[in-house]
Amino acid sequence: MPDPRRGLLLGAAAYALWGGFPLYWPLLEPAGAIEILAHRIVWSSIVMAILIIVLRRGPQLRALVSDRRVLALLTLAAATITVNWATFIWGVNNGRVLETSLGYFINPLVTVLLGVFLLGERLRPLQWVAMGVAATAVAVLTWDYGRPPYVALVLAFSFGTYGLAKKTADVGAVESLALETALLSPLALAYIGWLVATGASNFGSHGSGHALLMMTTGIVTAIPLICFGAAATRVSMVTLGLLQYLAPILQFALGVLWFHEAMPPGRWAGFALVWVALALFMIEATSRNRQLRLAVAASAV
Repeated sequence: MPDPRRGLLLGAAAYALWGGFPLYWPLLEPAGAIEILAHRIVWSSIVMAILIIVLRRGPQLRALVSDRRVLALLTLAAATITVNWATFIWGVNNGRVLETSLGYFINPLVTVLLGVFLLGERLRPLQWVAMGVAATAVAVLTWDYGRPPYVALVLAFSFGTYGLAKKTADVGAVESLALETALLSPLALAYIGWLVATGASNFGSHGSGHALLMMTTGIVTAIPLICFGAAATRVSMVTLGLLQYLAPILQFALGVLWFHEAMPPGRWAGFALVWVALALFMIEATSRNRQLRLAVAASAV
């Protein structure tokens, strides 16, 4: 199979798995979101440690630890992904799957916004229009929900900040996640230990099947990451950028068709405006990439 096609399949697999997460986290109930998060961190840390050994990434991991700038960035990444994971698990297990999908729909727009405020980047005219439409969408959804869509906004901004920290650190996916989970594991283990000591732990209290499911959180975290990493080296950034919408589309479909969450007219209007904003954003990005390619080709003549 040609590399681009393999990359496309791997990328689609990664985002399909992420899109299917709303079906997985409820299986871990009655454990609460924080307990599930703690187990996810610990088991992910174990899986990533095994991958570091198998893939012989020990020298790269030691290099990250010895670089103070990278260590600081990955510490920030660890903190923001913790917020993201906890919010997503809580949202899914509390009947807000549609709102979690909204968070990942608006994430690309939030990433651009962070670039403007933190990196001094400038928006082009059509990007300003897209941002205006997105802001209108959030206002419409706030009116419909009777409150700001907190879950969606926390997911979008936490993942946007996580992506920015990872991009700035510019290190490998496997070793960086290994370091992030290693940094978080002592706190996660302390929380699990406290739950066990107080008799509030759900691990092992609901049969071996439930305990095994809790242990699979590490594998469930690692597999889509590995697929994504393999895809990123085989397909263009444009293709990868388009694939990222697969996850929220699947989450949205699950929210409507599987979990039967309410979608009154105001909510449909808000989501429709988000999709319009994303369409404008994609049209602008595609046009910009075409112009840059033509400019490079002309300069090479």
